[in-house]
Amino acid sequence: MHGVHLTPKASKSVAVFDLDGTVIKSQFAGRKKVKGGGPHEWHWWRDVVPKKLKEAQESGMSVVLISNQAIKQLDDWKMKIPRLAKALPDVPFRIFAATAKDGYRKPIPGMWYELEKIFSAEGVEIDKSTSFYVGDAAGRADDFASTDRKFALNVGIRFYTPEEYFLKLPKAPYKLPGFNVSSLKPRAKPSEADIVPPSSKPEIVLFVGMPCLGKSSACRKYFSPKGYVHISQDALGSRAKCVKATEEALSRGKSCVIDNTNRDRSTRKFYIDLAKKLKTPVRGLVFEGSQELAWHNNLYRAYNLPPSVAEREASPLYSLIMTPVL
Repeated sequence: MHGVHLTPKASKSVAVFDLDGTVIKSQFAGRKKVKGGGPHEWHWWRDVVPKKLKEAQESGMSVVLISNQAIKQLDDWKMKIPRLAKALPDVPFRIFAATAKDGYRKPIPGMWYELEKIFSAEGVEIDKSTSFYVGDAAGRADDFASTDRKFALNVGIRFYTPEEYFLKLPKAPYKLPGFNVSSLKPRAKPSEADIVPPSSKPEIVLFVGMPCLGKSSACRKYFSPKGYVHISQDALGSRAKCVKATEEALSRGKSCVIDNTNRDRSTRKFYIDLAKKLKTPVRGLVFEGSQELAWHNNLYRAYNLPPSVAEREASPLYSLIMTPVL
């Protein structure tokens, strides 16, 4: 959802503000909902807010408001916006609202991408080094989340809490739960052997690892172009069907990739026994990654791609994964 107040101009420098809990008071205080108030009632977060918004606009910055909103309260929320605009008679601004769990919802930077598209159409490229974002979900002890700070990190712009920006208070300690991209290992390719050896002899490749760690992507990138048959319980529905499909493919002289979690010895034994029976080579590829990374990838798929594994289903698997031993 996108709207404008007055005629906001596109500028290289952008001052972006969360709405609830930053520009206006939120119906939540920390993690608890505040009683009272209705769709027509709102208050500035602090009296200094409109002055600071005006200062940002007068300095040549574009003022932008962004917000995550629940669809059930959307009508009530929209009633506040005209009243907010009326209270800022000389501050043009744009406002974006993410109303669904999709690629626009913070901390995913979809709303920022839309802003870039709008500015680009006006011939303006945003300078991230001179832009910033202010939000209250910052990972502090009493914050309900760290969504706003993560949004700024994902976009690549400076971040301030309302206290830091509007009141000039010192920075408070914070923690960012979940996945952090800085924890990723650098990209590397095997130095001693090809992922897919130049051999015409059929083989079984057992993938081992949590959902959402890149197993299917690896199959599509490296194995499918070489003619390997993709065996997945998600597609076939049962282990028995996977084993049967593997045997049928091998009997036709085809190599197979078993794209399941294959989490323990007993699970992998079905395919190892089949390999022994057919005198077929079998090898394993282990996909490593933290539970936070797997959940991050799962959320990305859920918001941007077809449905995937839910957290409550994926989390218990981590304690069950048994890495193969040479």
